[in-house]
Amino acid sequence: MREKELRFALICYGGISLAVYMHGVTKEIWRLAAASRAFHDGGGQHGSGAVYRDLLIAIAERGGTRLRVLPDIVAGASAGGINGVFLARALATGQSLDPLTELWLKDADVDSLLDPDARPLSAATKFWAVPIAGWMMKKRGNVIDRTVGEGAQDEVRAKLSRFVRARWFEPPFGGATFSHLLLDAFDAMEAGPQGPPLVPAGQPVDLFVSVTDFAGHRVTLSLNSPPRVTEDEHRLVLHFRADGRSAKPLDDVPSLAAAARATASFPGAFPPFTLRELDAVLEKRGVAWPGRDAFIRTQLPAGGEGDPADRVLIDGSVLANAPFRPAISALKQRPARREIDRRFIYIDPKPDYRAISIGKSGEVAESEAARLPGFLPTILGAMSEIPREQPIRDNVEAIEGMSRRIRRMQHIVDAMKVEVEEQVAALFGNTFFLDTPTTARLAKWRARAQEQAAERAGFAFSPYGHLKLSAMVEELVGIVDRLAPPEGDIHRTIRRQQFWDEVRARGLDRISGKRGAGASGDAATFFRTHDLGFRVRRLRFLARELDRVVEAKRDARDPACDAMRDTIYAALGLYLEREGDRWFADLDVPADADAGQWIEAIGARRDLIGADAAADALIAEGLGALPKDDRRALLLAYLGYPFYDIATLPLLQGEGFDEFDPIKIDRISPSDATAIRTGGAAAMLKGIEFNAFGAFFSRAYRENDYLWGRLHGADRLIDIVASSVTAEGALAGEELAAIKRRAFHAILDEEEGRLPKIAALIAELRGEIGPA
Repeated sequence: MREKELRFALICYGGISLAVYMHGVTKEIWRLAAASRAFHDGGGQHGSGAVYRDLLIAIAERGGTRLRVLPDIVAGASAGGINGVFLARALATGQSLDPLTELWLKDADVDSLLDPDARPLSAATKFWAVPIAGWMMKKRGNVIDRTVGEGAQDEVRAKLSRFVRARWFEPPFGGATFSHLLLDAFDAMEAGPQGPPLVPAGQPVDLFVSVTDFAGHRVTLSLNSPPRVTEDEHRLVLHFRADGRSAKPLDDVPSLAAAARATASFPGAFPPFTLRELDAVLEKRGVAWPGRDAFIRTQLPAGGEGDPADRVLIDGSVLANAPFRPAISALKQRPARREIDRRFIYIDPKPDYRAISIGKSGEVAESEAARLPGFLPTILGAMSEIPREQPIRDNVEAIEGMSRRIRRMQHIVDAMKVEVEEQVAALFGNTFFLDTPTTARLAKWRARAQEQAAERAGFAFSPYGHLKLSAMVEELVGIVDRLAPPEGDIHRTIRRQQFWDEVRARGLDRISGKRGAGASGDAATFFRTHDLGFRVRRLRFLARELDRVVEAKRDARDPACDAMRDTIYAALGLYLEREGDRWFADLDVPADADAGQWIEAIGARRDLIGADAAADALIAEGLGALPKDDRRALLLAYLGYPFYDIATLPLLQGEGFDEFDPIKIDRISPSDATAIRTGGAAAMLKGIEFNAFGAFFSRAYRENDYLWGRLHGADRLIDIVASSVTAEGALAGEELAAIKRRAFHAILDEEEGRLPKIAALIAELRGEIGPA
């Protein structure tokens, strides 16, 4: 069957107590990934996971596509950051998210989160605050009566009273208390069931957690005059990666706990975070943190005065509630050994909900649009609400810009095809040997085609060559920076300059040959030794041509095409494995090595020329198994690729995306998951109350939101998976509706015993969903 990957880059928004809802959603993403793994490995699943597995089986039986679902990029802020940390760890290690559910339901409670020093000591503590608490509950009374079951109303009022009588003008929730709860969650995952990792070996999992550097750190900007200035930067993104090619930073629990604690330090509710807080908590628990120095070196900004342990970090959603940008950056050089459908999926728990004001009579107050905001609303909006609610338009436009460049490139390739094929045919003629490629012939033809493409490009080759040279040098510098981390920004800048000095000393900046056409001998040798990107792009192009030119003419699945696709991706794997740091793990380079020594050592270790020979052997064998016309079409594409690359690489701004298809964006929210109910967050979620702190005041609230998170996750994920397969493989609407009903009932069956506070809701939902 045809293999295809549906890859998720998941963006988790902040939402304070709506973190419980997001736990439900991310739990379904984890179950879908586990079901995909089971589908490919022949294992079993239960609950909604069994339904997802059946969905993948139905897609395979209907259209012959074995779809692998792979969440491989996770970025989150605040409440979304916490959920992102746990999800990424579960994906990379094979641990279960199930043990976290009871912790969320039990411990995400105002009584558990209150700092011990902030709790009222008795009923008489701050007795004068009792009328204030009563006033607050009266003001919101209609909402509590309408949204909280009668059995939970006393609980909400009692906890609200204790919360109001807690200490004022200091954060009521405890920082150390929060850190202990996070470490308890990691311990629960460690002690819980564990299966195999949910990503294939060698496939990276990137985790990005946004935090806010309260004091800021100095960054340097280059101007015309003065040549260098510094500014304070407060945005900070903590990056963790597990890729099987290096150490496993997602196993560093204290570092992950630090990221989760820092990103969710909601201003006013939790105290700001410093490493000293975590140090004290770890000491109390008797837990060592061997990766502490590495965390400071790699995650916290360099420079500045004082101990890094005193750096103050607060909630990540203050400046970056939707951290799309780091997730977009992770797309570069991402391994892909089969057809990819890349999705950016963001979880927004309340996209259409805005808090309302209740007047003394219980009626909705005058519309905010009908009057100017007052003094305090203006200040609070500027400091908190506006930055947190800033639309993601810029991020969506950036993704669309990438997709637009890719589509434009495809149009240019289509327009060039006739001319390029004529050029290649003129180079080799209609020789008999062109129909019978061998390893030796393919290598010879490939070298000649590249030489002729460079010469016939004329003046266009020089900017193309310089663009490639720049990409190669920057990649080499990046490898060295990872293998031998620089001591700071100045060291990094000096090292980069040394590499460019070495390149110029070798005359490589003079790209063109003596006759002004094609590459100079030195440049050509350097490209053959170090231009990994070109090899990867060429094989990606060949895979697309197989899909668009050869397989598109088939009325049914053709095993010969599947075999050729496997051959192309096997050849691609020869190059992709040379991208990772693991390939250079034991590289023997002196501690005082200069740029030239590094360049030679990396080139020798990669041995791209040797990889070329192995790839030629694979491609020649694969082409030989195809019918003559198909073989010739793919051979013209393979040999003609240098002509295409010269035209399209400048358009792609040197990126050369590995996942070379337009990117789609999907959202998971109460407003989009409408298979059961409509009305958005206001109609279903309880945590939206009290300015999104609502679920901290009642277990019934948390049970409600967690259940809806799972149901909404299942609803949207089934839609997203189904949309990855079109034409004859697409599932009919009623078939999808039946799969959703099965998933909903499986979730209700699994959760009914764990959610006693919302038994009435579960009974209602069974009636609304209908029979499975």
